[in-house]
Amino acid sequence: MDLKTGGQKVITRILEAYGFKTRQALCDQLGVSTSTMGTRWMRDVFPSDWVVQCSIETGASVEWLSFGKGEAFPYGNKNFSNGNIPTANENALNDVITVHKKKIVDGNLYSANFYMLDKAMLPAHISKPIIVIDDDEQYLAEQSLEEISDGIWLVEIEGKVSIKELTRIPVGRVRVNPPEGGHYFECGINDLKALAKCHYRLMSNV
Repeated sequence: MDLKTGGQKVITRILEAYGFKTRQALCDQLGVSTSTMGTRWMRDVFPSDWVVQCSIETGASVEWLSFGKGEAFPYGNKNFSNGNIPTANENALNDVITVHKKKIVDGNLYSANFYMLDKAMLPAHISKPIIVIDDDEQYLAEQSLEEISDGIWLVEIEGKVSIKELTRIPVGRVRVNPPEGGHYFECGINDLKALAKCHYRLMSNV
């Protein structure tokens, strides 16, 4: 079995498992760009990471997703395409937590389904986690807020949502930077709305 090729057939089975009709919908679910999807499709690269994620989220057999052998859903389909979030009833999923994803598009925040995360990977200090997608970057953020502190935040400024690095300065003001650095501005702490604090940047599926 060659695990270096066969990506197109695998992606087709992943689409079937989720119940998606387009690769764009699959990109949104996996949190990857259309260029990443296009590259893997054209190069016929075996997407092992997507196979694992799909199996966890839909209950599809890894063997079926990878090689088209055996039953697609030996433990039953989780009806992902109907919008039902899978529950961790099987022993294999007892240590998995469902984290909702949000995607920033043109300054607006949209739901982007969910992300399955091993509980061991979730820090104890994060009680209300969310995955925030901004272009090709993914952040694990905390929605349960106390007050603004220095760090990377999901904020709303004048009706537009974005990821910013915030630094508190006297008195009652904050310095606002793009997370990658560059031009900044200052404003009153009440002139922006903090939605979530981004604690970790996740590796993207490239």
